[in-house]
Amino acid sequence: MSIGASALQRDAAGIAWFDRAREWLVRFPLSILQLAMRVGVGAVFFKAGLLKYNSPEFAVLLFRDEYQVPLLAPETAARLAMINELTIPVLLFLGLATRLATLPLLGMIAVIQIFVYPNAWTDHLLWGSILLFLLTRGPGTLSLDYVIARAFRSRASRR
Repeated sequence: MSIGASALQRDAAGIAWFDRAREWLVRFPLSILQLAMRVGVGAVFFKAGLLKYNSPEFAVLLFRDEYQVPLLAPETAARLAMINELTIPVLLFLGLATRLATLPLLGMIAVIQIFVYPNAWTDHLLWGSILLFLLTRGPGTLSLDYVIARAFRSRASRR
């Protein structure tokens, strides 16, 4: 056997191993990834909401001095942000009205990116990508949305 033939066999074995590994990884349940995405991005917003809830005076100061969101008084902006950040992530955690829940968070990300922290685009790109994935692909089978849809389909098929 020549050196070239031996190298070709090793290359073919390496490619076959890569193909087997890729086929194995493709079988990983997408619903687990969707659950992780919902919890991960939801936790970021929920934690921010808890900070505002635990220190409303500080939150107002942040909106007055640092965030300076246009068109809203700092008190109003702080309150709206806190309410959104404490309620919408719960919907994501449960997988309830998931696609709808992504919209206000995407809006918040856009406002933060444009008016507050334009240099934090890497974080916003990550969070926005996850939310866009959930908006376009849904929450997965590990969600209340899936359970509700399945119940409605079952009920409709019995009629």
